[in-house]
Amino acid sequence: MVLFEQESRIGGNHTWSFHGADVPAGSRRWLLPLAENNWDSYAVRFPHCQRTLPGSYHSISSGRLANVADERLGDRVRTGVGVKAVQPDSVVLDDGSRLEARSVIDGRGPSPSPHLDIRFQKFVGWVVELENPHTLPGPIIMDADIRQDDGYRFFYTLPFTPRILLIEDTRFSDGPDISNDEYGAEIARYADSQGWRIARRLRVEEGVLPITLGGDIEAFWDDADAPVARSGLRAALFHPATGYSLPNAVRLADQLALQRDWSARAVFERTRKQSVALWQQTGFYRVLNRMLFLAAEPDQRWRILERFYGLDAGLIARFYAGGSTIIDKLRILTGKPPVALSRAVDSVFRYRPPAVT
Repeated sequence: MVLFEQESRIGGNHTWSFHGADVPAGSRRWLLPLAENNWDSYAVRFPHCQRTLPGSYHSISSGRLANVADERLGDRVRTGVGVKAVQPDSVVLDDGSRLEARSVIDGRGPSPSPHLDIRFQKFVGWVVELENPHTLPGPIIMDADIRQDDGYRFFYTLPFTPRILLIEDTRFSDGPDISNDEYGAEIARYADSQGWRIARRLRVEEGVLPITLGGDIEAFWDDADAPVARSGLRAALFHPATGYSLPNAVRLADQLALQRDWSARAVFERTRKQSVALWQQTGFYRVLNRMLFLAAEPDQRWRILERFYGLDAGLIARFYAGGSTIIDKLRILTGKPPVALSRAVDSVFRYRPPAVT
């Protein structure tokens, strides 16, 4: 096996977080050693609901991932190598050299597709050192008790040490554009509102994740020049309502570890099958996304999330794990909707994905 990475280290500049229940129990044995931070609860804040929820929560830094990969894989990781072209059984590098293999997996991130109707979760995060301890007992994964802007907006805070925090300004928006200056000013303002005095900024990260409203997953896979196996966002292997791909990367890794036929065709079929199966299993979450983005006014989207976080803790955990039961779905959809009923009905029953031209 050889892993090609165009940057100087794998993993970029990111923090991946996940609930313990998001990944299969058998996978935690090999995944949790990657986690640098582990908590046993997390908090959410809304104008009319503030709550601490039970359940393990974990974070992995790109630095930790790179260190473990270096230890385990050694020179099988080739960094600073750009890829110009990919075929099912070969790659052409930027220097023009061509390498052949039994199979190739393309994990270079999302690429635009006319077959997926998407919106965006986008964020800028600062890892900061404070002048004094912050006193947070655990993460605040959503603080939406703030001014709403550019869609549904909240702050996400992870306490790494008594004085070191990750603070992210996150927005569920119709467009992918980010202004680092604007987001940075908002992060500084939020820290000040919490009584946190920033001594220095250690790191800045940003990201844009896809949120799917609908589409045609088979056409998404068919619309390729060659049947190349894919992983991660490039394979649409992410939670439709959050854009998070780590739990599905874990599941794909477990499946590939059991793979016996490593021909290009067999590996392509495995990744495609997993992607299509996930799409078919998660249609309910795309319905909820349509209610969020199409039925609610942008500055009122927080009301849908506030209502959701008032529900049973087990229901919330199953939602993030992509395993909502029929009872869960009925509970989420019943009651007075926090949006206009006519628009909610239109978003669910009259939605049509954009035509492919």
